[in-house]
Amino acid sequence: MVKNMVKTRTIYQITESQETMEGAGVRLRRAFGQDHPKLDPFLLLDDFGSENPDDYISGFPWHPHRGIETITYILHGKVKHEDSLGNAGVIGQGDVQWMTAGSGIIHQEMPEKAEGLMSGFQLWANLPSSSKMMNPRYQEVKKSEIPEVQIDDKISVKVICGEVKGIKGPVQDIVTEPEYLDITIQPNTIFKHVIKEEHNSFAYVIEGEGFFDEKKKKTVGKQHLIVLENGDEIQITTAESKLRLLLISGKPIREPVAWSGPIVMNTQEELRLAFEEYRDGTFIKND
Repeated sequence: MVKNMVKTRTIYQITESQETMEGAGVRLRRAFGQDHPKLDPFLLLDDFGSENPDDYISGFPWHPHRGIETITYILHGKVKHEDSLGNAGVIGQGDVQWMTAGSGIIHQEMPEKAEGLMSGFQLWANLPSSSKMMNPRYQEVKKSEIPEVQIDDKISVKVICGEVKGIKGPVQDIVTEPEYLDITIQPNTIFKHVIKEEHNSFAYVIEGEGFFDEKKKKTVGKQHLIVLENGDEIQITTAESKLRLLLISGKPIREPVAWSGPIVMNTQEELRLAFEEYRDGTFIKND
């Protein structure tokens, strides 16, 4: 009997994140911001980081979302949030805010001015048509709740969502079965991780550099996005440099996308209705 061979994922595309401005004037780098079959169910990844408060203090004042999930991961600094569900609080270094907008939520995210670096990421994940009008929900995950798995003293994995070595992250029961890992790999090390073959996946380099396929053709460095082909596992190898990256995967939805600003639906009519409801005050469905 022939044993099935493991199919290691290869690189589909490498791109560098681009400087842009969002919210009320926040300077950030956009790794991607498009509906793409290789990124489905993910729509956007923003990388924000600056030691100058003028680059971020204007924040993201009150605005709506419908049809998606927004995942904010803070590496440095603090962000105050409030929303139409009545949630209010501050997320800080190592904390995660996982917000499922569903049928509609209005919120604001305002960085707190502080000395030193403010940095982190915001990821948008699409919802399938069957879940776009679900009741909104909000999960605030503190750093202390996120397990950190050590592998051979050379690899450290913070498991926000998904599973590594039998250890599951605190964010569970998400419809697209996402995996969200913050991985640090020491020099001269090989890291392998199983990803469901049918799931799309990508990596984003936070610091250092490494190889993202087993043939080790080219090192990829900071602020670069690596979109991967399908396969059973990913292999990441370091040379002289330590590497820190986000590794994110999820089950593709494969449905039409109608997207404008903070709202993502399946048809232009659904999109039109969402903005009409926002204008006339009937946007929030769970009062």
